[in-house]
Amino acid sequence: MTVCAIETAAEDDDRDADRDGDARRPTEFTITANGAYAARLAGTGNALYAERWTLDGPEPYAVPLPLAQPEEPGTQLLPLADGRVLAARRVDGRRNTFSLLYPTGPATGELQLGAVEAPGSERLRLLPPAPDGIRAYAMCVGPDTTTLWLVAGGAFGPERVAEVKGRCTGGVWLDHAGRMLALDRRLDDGPVKAVAVDLERGGEVTPLLQITEESDDRLLLADPDSGLLLIRSDAPSPGHDRLGWGVLGSLLPVRFPDCLRLDDAAVTPFAVQPGQVLMPESCAVALRIDAAAGSWVGTWQPSSRRMGQLAAPAGWLAGSGLWTPGGLLRLPYATAGAPCGLAGLEPPPEPSPDPVVTVEEPRVCRPVPLQQAPLTDRGPTR
Repeated sequence: MTVCAIETAAEDDDRDADRDGDARRPTEFTITANGAYAARLAGTGNALYAERWTLDGPEPYAVPLPLAQPEEPGTQLLPLADGRVLAARRVDGRRNTFSLLYPTGPATGELQLGAVEAPGSERLRLLPPAPDGIRAYAMCVGPDTTTLWLVAGGAFGPERVAEVKGRCTGGVWLDHAGRMLALDRRLDDGPVKAVAVDLERGGEVTPLLQITEESDDRLLLADPDSGLLLIRSDAPSPGHDRLGWGVLGSLLPVRFPDCLRLDDAAVTPFAVQPGQVLMPESCAVALRIDAAAGSWVGTWQPSSRRMGQLAAPAGWLAGSGLWTPGGLLRLPYATAGAPCGLAGLEPPPEPSPDPVVTVEEPRVCRPVPLQQAPLTDRGPTR
């Protein structure tokens, strides 16, 4: 559905995180993997509170989850499949506390889960919702090592599950079991490369994506049904990121279609159509387009030579949304008159193909580690 050149290591990581943006970590509006619930910080000024949305009923509705004290702007929220909302808060500059919020009649219940210590030089971020909707993970990035924590769904509070050498950003689930996690890793001062982390093998790391040795190659989204991967890399044009696509385990090179490059706007994928088993070319992809005039929506399929562009609904919570298996794009929005809305958009019909317009093939090496995808071949622990 739908979160690290160098003056210091921390500044380097911050720029990577900022550039990757909404698709790389939980945004202000986060949707469960099954599309049933979402959560965001609502309210204004110093009166912020958690809000849970229910999305799988006849009409969407929101439930406020306020506590005695308002939430800080930096509170991270993650919805679970049972309707509870995980809140992660930073306390005293180093402790990160976790609790589950849920409605209890007119009040809000809160179950404390524990805390994780992270010194001021380290940052802890919630990873995108796990596929099972029960567990929740966080990533703590230090100067040389990234630690993965299971912060909800375990037996005894937060549990350290893996340590990965290097500074990592991103976080994309590669399977429905919540076992294989892709991270974008930088070792020392080298380029960023997507790697896969096996959470059931002690955090075993295997290469996932390398287009050239020098390029920054990040994984933005993955669809476990079809194997479609959405990639951002500067391999085709060093110093300039391009959007591309590939297929997990494929021998074919990553492609960088010209239609996904806009000269005056940033394009970021945020949702992939599910249910297209073994048909990556047929998957619809939703894209957030940001320009000086505002934000709107793009739709595209790997089999297409064009990107459709649609006006977003007023109050769209930009960068969030989900596809139905049938190809309807649902976008959440909130306005003064409609504080909880879900708009359905039909992508424009694909025009007749123009034989003189072709998808640009990358002028780079084949992505060797891509055909060694960790779901079929595991290398040694790194």
